Amino acid sequence: MRLTIDRLGHLGDGVAAGPDGPVFVQGVLPAELVEGTLKADRLTDVKIVTPSTDRVKPPCRHARTCGGCQLQHASDAFVAGWKQQVVETALAGQGLIAPLRPIVTSPPNTRRRATLSARRTKGGALLGFHARGSDTLIPIPDCQLLHPTLVAAFPGLEALVTLGGSRSAELSLQITTTRGGVDVVVTGGKPLDPALQLDLARVIEAHAFSRLTWNGEAVALRDRPAQGFGTATVVPPAGAFLQATPEGEAALLTAVRAALGQQRRIVDLFSGVGTFALPLATESEVHAVEGDRAMIAALELGARHAEGLRRLTAEARDLFRRPLEPDELRAFTGAVIDPPRAGAEAQVACLARSTVPLIAAVSCNPVTFARDAKVLVAAGYALDWVQVVDQFRWSTHVELVARFSRTA
Repeated sequence: MRLTIDRLGHLGDGVAAGPDGPVFVQGVLPAELVEGTLKADRLTDVKIVTPSTDRVKPPCRHARTCGGCQLQHASDAFVAGWKQQVVETALAGQGLIAPLRPIVTSPPNTRRRATLSARRTKGGALLGFHARGSDTLIPIPDCQLLHPTLVAAFPGLEALVTLGGSRSAELSLQITTTRGGVDVVVTGGKPLDPALQLDLARVIEAHAFSRLTWNGEAVALRDRPAQGFGTATVVPPAGAFLQATPEGEAALLTAVRAALGQQRRIVDLFSGVGTFALPLATESEVHAVEGDRAMIAALELGARHAEGLRRLTAEARDLFRRPLEPDELRAFTGAVIDPPRAGAEAQVACLARSTVPLIAAVSCNPVTFARDAKVLVAAGYALDWVQVVDQFRWSTHVELVARFSRTA
């Protein structure tokens, strides 16, 4: 069967009109003529008959098998335009429109955190990403996505898997670059005993990793797994959220600062370990609110030892169940809100009833962002602009910062 691709869906698959409805095709681009075998609503054994002018050779040799990237076959210009369009479509679905600033895209080889899968084998260990929609594990020794520090850590990670893994079960390894070396969080490994703990600690020392957490238990700390936020140095809890690339984090922070301008007092909602709160505290008083107590403790410790900060307070509080109410928000001249993918309906509803003049909304999900934006606009806020940030290069993930201002 031959089909012409009409568009890309939100998961990066091509969508074409089939005899019984939409047909989904992996690894294609709009306007391409393709042929293959139709199975239910998917085209398999795909051959590109007429390629798009936006089609490029994937920069990574693992692109055809690895499921870590979905869009390496598309030009950078196409991906940038498509991600902007994803945001415009989400806004339009809520009856909204906003100027979009030029997208900021992280360079290759800058991902400082990733979650790999691994399994012990007869000859050692297999480490990598899954093939798309499959349990097959694909090794990625020449990954063009990860920071070179993470790729260089593979031999040490394989040593950990060989010691503490199983041939019958898969391990998950969350790895993050830090000032003290790679921070490693392993789940799915063998239960710890004194001998295994000692062997794992030796691997951490031999490969200069900073910290190892095994099935939720601290095993070894060779050096502080510290991160810098503004003038502050923070040691996040094991597995704590961190922006994917330093360049992406910088772009988000630049957009947040542009949205708020110079403010007297800012509230940072869903603050994490201080990604925005700590840099903003060099210019404004900041109150950081986060549901995870360990993250708040790390933020507070970092703030206490930082120089040049204005007054910074922090609060551990579940903003889903107990959002800051309008009377609590009255003291702030600006707000940052950076919720998880599900958005923050309860907190946004309170912001909508507040008098906070300016809001910098950060989101990793255009759909829930648009839903929450509609609430703010209906309450009298203007959606002034949106800045799209692509720090998950070659993927379908989209992040953004938006400026809302309270109208008269």
